[in-house]
Amino acid sequence: MPIRLIAGLGNPGPEYELTRHNAGFWLVDALASGALTRESRYNALVAKKNIAGQEVWLIEPQTYMNRSGQSVGALARFFKIAPDEILVVHDELDLPPGAAKIKKGGSSGGHNGLKDITSALGTQDYWRLRIGIGHPRSLNLQQAVVDFVLHRPRKEEQPLIDSAISSSLSVIPLLCEGKFEAAMMQLHTAK
Repeated sequence: MPIRLIAGLGNPGPEYELTRHNAGFWLVDALASGALTRESRYNALVAKKNIAGQEVWLIEPQTYMNRSGQSVGALARFFKIAPDEILVVHDELDLPPGAAKIKKGGSSGGHNGLKDITSALGTQDYWRLRIGIGHPRSLNLQQAVVDFVLHRPRKEEQPLIDSAISSSLSVIPLLCEGKFEAAMMQLHTAK
């Protein structure tokens, strides 16, 4: 099944705009090219784009990260989009800045946005595009995880995260055509 809904995760508001936790928003912003509009019935910014000949919904929940499932679940139910047609783009502590990985299903890994989406969809079997932001421990920072994700990347990390987003954008058309193996091969071997 091709991807019909791409959900970027983050927190709304200018105080969070440039924080690591908003990596999902950054990718969807780039895909949407300014086309996102507020849709109150989903409590989200949404756009419909044609990607690789497919009609694809883009969504940025405006509910704060830990309630992302409200928006994603509502839009998916309304348009009858199955969980395996959903790609959730989010920041990933377990990947270094500059890395991006695609996977289907699995645990939330402590990510509150994923936990809420899993609860709203009733399954973990949706696709995830994980944008590496690093972990404070692996980056030798004495910072709590919650503090880390709610701060801007360091100046040497931002270009790496931007590069991972750029590499990810190049495989989105493959995902929207249902060519998951090809997308993973291309993204996971990107330099």
